[in-house]
Amino acid sequence: MAFYSDEPLINKRKTIFDTTLRDGEQTPGVSLTNEQKLKIARQLDKLGVDVLEAGFPISSQGEKQNVRAIASEGLTLDVCGLARVLPKDLDACIDCGVDMVHTFVSTSDIQRIHTIKKSREEVVTMAVDAVERIKEHGVKCMFSAMDATRTDLDYLTEIFRAVEGAGCDIINVPDTVGVMSPSRMYNLVNSIYKEVNIPIDVHCHNDFGIAVANSLMAVEAGASQVQCTVNGIGERAGNANLAQVVMSLHSIYGAKTNINTEYLLETSKMVENFTGIRSPPNTPIVGDNAFAHESGIHTHGVLEQSDTFEPGIMTPEMVGHKRRIVVGKHAGKHAVKKSLDDMGIETTEEQLDEILVRIKDIANKGKRICDADLHAVASAVLGRNLGQETIILKEFSVMTGNLTTPTAVVRATVGDEEAVASNFGVGPIDAALKAVEEMMGGYTKIKVRDFSLEAITGGSDALAEVTISVEDEDGRVVSAQSASADIATASVDALITAINILLEKKKLWTMQ
Repeated sequence: MAFYSDEPLINKRKTIFDTTLRDGEQTPGVSLTNEQKLKIARQLDKLGVDVLEAGFPISSQGEKQNVRAIASEGLTLDVCGLARVLPKDLDACIDCGVDMVHTFVSTSDIQRIHTIKKSREEVVTMAVDAVERIKEHGVKCMFSAMDATRTDLDYLTEIFRAVEGAGCDIINVPDTVGVMSPSRMYNLVNSIYKEVNIPIDVHCHNDFGIAVANSLMAVEAGASQVQCTVNGIGERAGNANLAQVVMSLHSIYGAKTNINTEYLLETSKMVENFTGIRSPPNTPIVGDNAFAHESGIHTHGVLEQSDTFEPGIMTPEMVGHKRRIVVGKHAGKHAVKKSLDDMGIETTEEQLDEILVRIKDIANKGKRICDADLHAVASAVLGRNLGQETIILKEFSVMTGNLTTPTAVVRATVGDEEAVASNFGVGPIDAALKAVEEMMGGYTKIKVRDFSLEAITGGSDALAEVTISVEDEDGRVVSAQSASADIATASVDALITAINILLEKKKLWTMQ
């Protein structure tokens, strides 16, 4: 990712972003299919990433085929392959038709002595030979001194100068075990910056939760490339988070980048879906609560002017997010009124006060307030049924078993029409929810954004509470809950309730 800034060192060079998509270094227990990797590669190209490290071709025939497929996809970004400083590794990368080969070797004494069992001189020779072999094939070369942050500085400088002399294009300074502090990272990178004349790349691990801080300090010190991962996934505690590094550079440093930041949330959600690893709600930039407000003081300020209680230099629209007003026990009148207005519900001041009291009573009992709760409370206070159910569920059935693909059939009245749909899923709930989405396809595009399940009683006949958030094609999100001893029933009921409220909102927005 190329950017410029007024910072003393940053304004002297270009900086690009390198993302990792390889099984050799990712979150333990996560394995992506080749098709999923291709989809992520296309998404990263759309995002504007400059370099994609697609995989470690020598690790398996399947990995090699996947790297070759990404390299032949015709993407704008540079596709990079990972290789040890071994001829067979290098040739495997080159055979894939990659734009760049990232070759590495351990340089710290603890790794060099105990893993590869080579002398310092042998390591330098292996590194130089690897770089020369890559450059003979006309391919860009990045060299990593693995465990650089625990390597003697004089020796580290020696090996970096040696590979530079061999024609290396970029050198990488990895904090392989995540032991650096920001100030030490600055000093290390700045020392190397003064000794070499080729771009410096950094690769920071997050063992102490400061991979992003270390990456930013490295850029200030002279690094011109940052390796990141979407949602910060990676070995152990992960790597520097792409969205956080990008937006820090963009908003705090005032950097101009090639990253299309409006796709950051979209990219994050794709990786969540493929890996099955959800980002916590309070995750910066892309978390569900990143631009959510509940406190009465905060919501009042934000509704008047958003940057009263938001950074201002970063808005939800910049990253593809939505501002969200949360109704809960800390909510004030402004938040409740805004939520009711979005539903098209008008109240007097007295009615609004009563709704607020009842909502706080419910929240103080430990219950999460969803849109359906607010809708029900408002109906009770106003003494009438608000809105009309567009969808009325008639019946649904689910078939599942150890030798049966879970299948669901749903029948409902949608407006004045009867609709029937069926679908498959990885389990009965997945099949049931997909069947409802399929049924609604001819009327409106909706997708289940969040799903949570909690047992609220004990035993095998436990009562389960399902909370679902649904999003339409315009990004409007509605949540609803339902409880039942049958999980599939609770799931479908919650989804139907959420869709009905969403459709009411949609009618209001259309009239406006």
